[in-house]
Amino acid sequence: MTSSPSLLVAGGGIGGLAAAYVLGRQGLPVTVLEQSSAFGEIGAGIQLGPNIFRMFEYLGLTQAIRAVAYFPPGLAMNDVRTGEKVARVPLGEAAIAAYGFPYGVIYRADLHQVLLDACKALPGVTLRTSAKVEGFSQDAAGVRVRLAGGEELQGAVLVGADGLWSRVREAIVGDGKPRVSGHIAYRAVLRREDVPAHLWSDDVLLWGGEKTHLVHYPLRRGELFNLVAVFHSNKYDEGWNTFGDTAELNDRFARAVPQVRELLGKIETWKMWVLCDREPVANWSQDRVTLLGDAAHPMLQYLAQGAGQAIEDAVVLGAAIGHTGGEFAQAFRLYQQARYLRTGRVQLTARFYGDIYHASGVARELRNRMFQGGQESAGFAGLDWMYQGIDPENLFQ
Repeated sequence: MTSSPSLLVAGGGIGGLAAAYVLGRQGLPVTVLEQSSAFGEIGAGIQLGPNIFRMFEYLGLTQAIRAVAYFPPGLAMNDVRTGEKVARVPLGEAAIAAYGFPYGVIYRADLHQVLLDACKALPGVTLRTSAKVEGFSQDAAGVRVRLAGGEELQGAVLVGADGLWSRVREAIVGDGKPRVSGHIAYRAVLRREDVPAHLWSDDVLLWGGEKTHLVHYPLRRGELFNLVAVFHSNKYDEGWNTFGDTAELNDRFARAVPQVRELLGKIETWKMWVLCDREPVANWSQDRVTLLGDAAHPMLQYLAQGAGQAIEDAVVLGAAIGHTGGEFAQAFRLYQQARYLRTGRVQLTARFYGDIYHASGVARELRNRMFQGGQESAGFAGLDWMYQGIDPENLFQ
């Protein structure tokens, strides 16, 4: 038995490191338990809405993020079959004027590195690798965590930030396997010099089509070009970071406009993941144990909010612990009460936006006409509630 007064965090991804950094800044001892042999992130690009930049500012991370992020001038949508422009929403100064903060995009590994460096700079944060959490027990004095290999750790609390297939969630919520959406995502990254000028776009540009879409945008100050192609498929129940079937991808986009097919043809190797989420729940805490990020509220990627909501979670969790003076069970109840409706709304709205992007027939015609007419501001005006974010200074007044 290894004894420690630490707050234990299961998972060293974006959510887990954000939680460790927030709690470490408050002077609390934190131990992050990462199952892999090294800290790192797989994946490609992440979109960062103004609500996330509000959190970066609060956490003192804005400068580090700006050094590696890219700030697109607009969000745009084209019809993948006809090439017609469906909508475009200006970003840049327009986003700052509307929300007080910018809209950016970042390479997932770069965001993870910023959080990792921030944690390493805090003396109270301990980072452990090859430490997979298999189970836990708890009593009035604290929690006892069992790692793969048999080691046990004693801590004050456990924060389960161990992702979609969370072992901690399994013990608290017990809702079985994630919900498989039937949507598959292929991702790839090109160097800027490998993208012909006529295919390059400074915008975050989504090509929407029947049961398919392609989204692309620059990354890392414009040095890279991120592509994510999504289509409906019932071939897979699960999968992450496996190689995609190029023939299947090309078949799904066979009726796309030439520039989309040309862009897809630039990629020799795709990485694939199956898109999953879960039904929203109101309770994800049990006494001295709580969940965060995908472990608490996994969501489809159609609103590009997974990482951002995890970072918001971390800020609210820290505020709740501070507000209760370290009464952890009370803090966890406050934290989830402050979060579950917002994160549940993002989960459900993400599903709806997937239907909008992949519309066909009459639904596609209505989407195009409404968006082109500005009646819905490309659907983004309806997301003001999300992009306005939360006020970290006044969470529990």
